[in-house]
Amino acid sequence: MINEDIRDKDVRLIDNDGTMLGIMATKEAQKLAVSKNLDLVKIAPQGVPPVCKIMDYGKYMFELAKKEKEARKNQKIISIKEVRVSPSIEDHDFEFKVKNAYKFLKDGDKVKVSVKFRGREMHYTSIGIEILDKFAELVKDVGTVEKKPKLEGKSMIMILNPKQ
Repeated sequence: MINEDIRDKDVRLIDNDGTMLGIMATKEAQKLAVSKNLDLVKIAPQGVPPVCKIMDYGKYMFELAKKEKEARKNQKIISIKEVRVSPSIEDHDFEFKVKNAYKFLKDGDKVKVSVKFRGREMHYTSIGIEILDKFAELVKDVGTVEKKPKLEGKSMIMILNPKQ
């Protein structure tokens, strides 16, 4: 709440340089803010009496937006790339998938490796574990296993994290 929106009888006032001016009537605080060409802003409404500060509200909101934008710019967005293999994958195809996962991990993305089982392949889930362990071994210098191989429905899934 700012300026005339503040309906409290008394407020604890802080000047724009941070000095405590004490408890005074809201009308008096508003007159003081107007005389300095600044705004009266309620910063702690739960206090008894509420705490108000004299500041340039427009400049304050601009600085706040600037900080939020800077924080958003500095955050790292991690996406998950998926690599699908089958239990009967050939060596060259497997090496190609490993090479792609290696590139994804180097770029800082997580990699989800899944082995799809079809029909009778469900009886040989140990082959899927072997493939995923071999996969993890080949990319261990750029990635670590976050989630061990686990059977979920008709597919076995493993998640790899990039190394820092």
